[in-house]
Order: sequence, then structure tokens, then C-alpha cells
Amino acid sequence: MTGQPLLHRLEVFYDSLPRAEARAESIGAFTLFVREGTGWPFYARPLLPFTGTAEDIAAVRARQRELRVPESFEWLDDLAPDLLAIAREAGLEVLEAPLLLLDPDKLPTTTPLPPGVRVRILDPTDERCAAELAAHTAVARVGFGAAGTAVGRAGPTDRDRITVPVSEAEVAQERRRVTEGRLVRAVAESDRHGFLGVGSLQRAGEVAEVTGVATLPMARRQGLGAAVTVALARHALTTGAQLVIVSAVSEEVCRLYQRLGFQRIGTACIAQPPPLRP
Repeated sequence: MTGQPLLHRLEVFYDSLPRAEARAESIGAFTLFVREGTGWPFYARPLLPFTGTAEDIAAVRARQRELRVPESFEWLDDLAPDLLAIAREAGLEVLEAPLLLLDPDKLPTTTPLPPGVRVRILDPTDERCAAELAAHTAVARVGFGAAGTAVGRAGPTDRDRITVPVSEAEVAQERRRVTEGRLVRAVAESDRHGFLGVGSLQRAGEVAEVTGVATLPMARRQGLGAAVTVALARHALTTGAQLVIVSAVSEEVCRLYQRLGFQRIGTACIAQPPPLRP
């Protein structure tokens, strides 16, 4: 299945995904998902077919400010092509992220790793769950804090400096998500340096999305992100997912995913206000 039918299946996924942990508020031409519990806040998505205006965006942003959550919007450009211009006219910055679908026949069976580095799926029942969840989050923060794929200086020391202990409630929620089949986390680690690369898999129904793949800058260009992505994709397939997708933050990252068997099928848009400048 390709084209519009496929994208509409993915739209069902994107609409279903937050509903397990959020309430949905209808605001004009949008649905705002408001998270209930711990975790990163959700976003607003357009109702389809999209007939909204800049006034609808303003109303959603006002509600997000009232809730003290990020003024964030996400949508598939291919299904709501008019929204891109409206969002930009409303003062939002829009990331146009290549959206890719895995061809299972092209997924590598193995991926090379440096000596002493291995990839594994995290077990939420492990007694180390709290520490591993904290380290996983810290690696992602360091990795995404240094944009691009170039090798840099930030490494384990920087990861450890920003690692924040997680609460018992967060551990319980993590275990519940994994038990319900909605979340999987993977890491690339070494005995000497601990977690060097991370990624997650979020699932709703037949669709699974690889997300949050990040590597400490000092460990880049060694295949860690690729190995984590392949491990998550293979886990999705072996546990019954029919579609495995990923969004790339840039064309460069898109090409990396294409080497792993993903094929571009559309564009996912993420819109937020521009950062405040001093």
C-alpha cells in the first residue's frame, strides 16, 4: 500500500498514540493532546480534512500557554498541505522532516560496532531500571543538544553531569508502557563508558515508530545510531508490527536511514515558536 491510503493509516497511528496517556481537547480545527502523568508534553494535530485558520492556531497556543506546555504542533504535510503556510504566517518555525517507511526485506541482518560496544533492549523489570532510564534520557539530551552528526567533544562526563534520578512513579509508568507494548528502549553501551547511544520505539496498533535515536558526540560516526535503529526495527517486526516508520531531522539523517532499508514516503511537520533571543 502506498500514497494516500498509507498516509491515512499513519494518521490513525499519530492520533491514537497520545490517547493512552493524554486527554484530547478540541480547539477549532485542531485536537490538543494534554498529557496526564509524567513525560514530555504532547502537541496539537489538525483535524482532517484541514480547514483551519491562523485564528485556530492562536487559540491553541493560548490554551497551551494556559496549561504551561510547549506551543507545539505536528502533522503530515501530505494530508494537510495548506497548514504549512498558515503556521509560518502565524509566527511558528516549522521543521519539515522526511518521513520514511521500512522495507523489511532491506533491513540489515547485522550492523558493525566498535570493539567492546554492544546493543541491547532495556528490560524494565531489571533492578537497574531507574538508573538506566535516567542515563538513557541524559544521552538523548546531550546528543540532541549537539545538532548534526559530526563528532564532538561531549561524552560520558557530560552525560553523567546532567543525569537526573527518576522517581518511583516514573519507573512504574515506564514499566506499564513496556508491558502494554507501547514503548521499547534500546542502548549502545560499553563496559568502560556505559550508555553511548540510545533510541526508542513507540507503538500503537499495527504501527511502530523509531524515535529519539541519539549518540554522544564523542562516539559518533561509529555506527551506534544505525545499530540501535536496526535493533528497534527488528524488535518491532518480531513482535508483530506491520509498519515501521521514522522521521529524520535533516536530509543527511534521512540518507542514513535509507541505507538501513527505510524509504521516504512523505513529510512530517513539527512547528513551534522561534526560540527567544537575548
